[in-house]
Order: sequence, then C-alpha cells, then structure tokens
Amino acid sequence: MKKSEAVLERPSSAMSLVTMKALVYHGPGRRAWEDKPLPCVQKPTDAVVRVTTTTICGTDLHILKGDVPTVTNGRILGHEGVGIVEEIGPGVTRVKKGDKVLISCITSCGTCPFCKKGMYSHCEDGGWILGHLIDGTQAEYVRIPHADTSLYVLPAAADEAAMAMLSDIFPTGFECGVINGQVKPGDTVAIVGAGPIGLAALLTAQFYSPSEIVMIDPDENRLEVAKSLGATRTVKAVGEDAVRAVMTLTNNAGVDVAIEAVGVPATFDVCQGVVGPGGRIANIGVHGKSVELHLERLWSHNITLTTRLVDTVTTPMLLKLALSGRLQPLKLVTHRFRLDEAMKAYDTFGSAARERALKVVLKNA
Repeated sequence: MKKSEAVLERPSSAMSLVTMKALVYHGPGRRAWEDKPLPCVQKPTDAVVRVTTTTICGTDLHILKGDVPTVTNGRILGHEGVGIVEEIGPGVTRVKKGDKVLISCITSCGTCPFCKKGMYSHCEDGGWILGHLIDGTQAEYVRIPHADTSLYVLPAAADEAAMAMLSDIFPTGFECGVINGQVKPGDTVAIVGAGPIGLAALLTAQFYSPSEIVMIDPDENRLEVAKSLGATRTVKAVGEDAVRAVMTLTNNAGVDVAIEAVGVPATFDVCQGVVGPGGRIANIGVHGKSVELHLERLWSHNITLTTRLVDTVTTPMLLKLALSGRLQPLKLVTHRFRLDEAMKAYDTFGSAARERALKVVLKNA
C-alpha cells in the first residue's frame, strides 16, 4: 500500500466519534435531523471542515419541493458556511489544520478548461456539488473537495454569520443579477423578489450608482427592509399589477435592467413586462418549471436575456469589502438557531413571510 493511500483511508484523528448529526433530504417534502457517518479525506486535495456556522438557502427549499431531481434520497443538504479545518489531504497546500475558512457554494478544481475561463460552476470535477451531488454543510462536519480553490481563509476574529452570507447569496446576487444585467451609472433597475438573493442584488447594484432601484414583492415587511437597504421605490404587487405599477413609475419607458430573483414563471413574466427597449433581463432564480418566453415582443425591443449559475469569481472582492465594513452582510440575518435546531430553522425559513425571515443562521456550538 502506498503512503498516500494509507493517509486517505484512515479516519480523521481529530474526530473521536464515527457519526455526526446532519440535516438529511429524503425526497420531496421530507427531511430529518439524523445520524450520518463522519466524512473523511477521500482524495489528496480534500479537506474535512468542522462546520461552525451555516445557513439555509432558497435553493434548499427548491430541493425539498422536488425541483432538483438530481438530489437523491439520503443527501445532506447545505452549500454555505464557515468552519475550522480539521484534516487535509496530502495535496492541500493553501489551507491548514486549524484555519477558519469560508466554504464556497461552488467547488472548483482551478485547472480544467471551464475553471480556466472563470466558469467554476461548470468545473469538470466540481461546480455546485455540495448539498446537491455530494453531502453538504448542514451538518457537524463536511468534506470539501479541491480545498485549496474552494475554501477562503478568514481572520480569526471575522464574524461568522456575516461571512456565511458570502458563501452564496452575495456572489449570486452580484454575478447573476448585477454583473449579468450590466448595471451602469444612471440605470433604472427593477428587482423582482425581495428575498435574500434579491436584497443581495440590491446592495451590490449600488456599487454602480443606478439612478433608481425599484424592488417588487408582495411582502410589506421585505419591502420595508429593501427601503432601509437603498431601494428608491417599492412596488407591493404581483403579476400584471406589478407591471402596470412599474410602467407608471417609469412613464411607460420600462427599466434598463430587470432582475428576476425568485425562480417562478410569474416573476419572470414581470421582468419581461417591465424591461424597456434596449434593456437587459438577468435571471437569478432557480426555475423548477418552464416559463413562457415572449420573444414576439422582446426581439424587436433589443432585449438581452441572461442566465447563470453563480461562479463565485467575485468572492475574493466581496470578502475584502465585507471585512472592511463597506459591505454589511449581517443586515440580511434575521434569525439565529443552534445547528441541532435545524428542523425548526427550516420551518421558520419555509414560512418566511409569516416569520419575517430573511437569512437564518445555524451555529454549531
């Protein structure tokens, strides 16, 4: 047996137990907090991280609805979090045992053709796999493939709840919404959906000084939060009512950028209805159902439509802004739970309007 093989087969010396607790998916509408085997290093480039802070994403709710059939029974959910490195494989050089790290929602090898293009989401040996194709972060421990390029070392004093917001929602809102939507100084922007992703798009759109940011959502509480975070106008409406309201606000010109931040046909339709000539529609939402593309109108209005799965190429920049205080991710955290209260946390996040929930944070004491 080779030396490296012996290292890969042994369990972590830092872990005296053989099982851990985790939030596990068991098919549409079914989840459980249960025992699972402790992860261990399987490949030289792996790290095992003790999760200290994690959170729940809207994508996790899509999974529970059955919108992501590639997630199989028994999968540990979660793709966001902060933790402490407990074990590394012999090929890991940039992180070490004891480091506090931000876990990226996207795993990237850094060397395949897609990674070389900055399309980490399509990494040939990674992409969005945590809580999807391999076990995720809503657990006491998680195995991270390609640790050198999928973990970010944090200062020991970094606020973990704030940093966890940078695993997914901020790079997603920024890359898929703001960058894809090509927001420019003076633009009018409509964001459809004032959930965490929409609010992350709102905060990061302000990097480019648009003249107006209109937030559209039926939830009055979320619209009030949006106002406090910089929305210049809010529209409490859905469907055609929302379209009419935005067109009234813009004197029937429509907006330069319409950002879809929910992932249902109705909100995509609103984007198609409010975008003005020469405008851009940037889709962020995870769509589990087909939408009707009104190409019969869009083609003659010079409309650009973009889609994207987050690549997390902007995470280093967002991390600098958050650590300097120029970006304040904690403004999106509304509820905190212990990790072993994961089932209760899901109930709260799944009833966001009633509970006035944005991001929920789970702390592994």
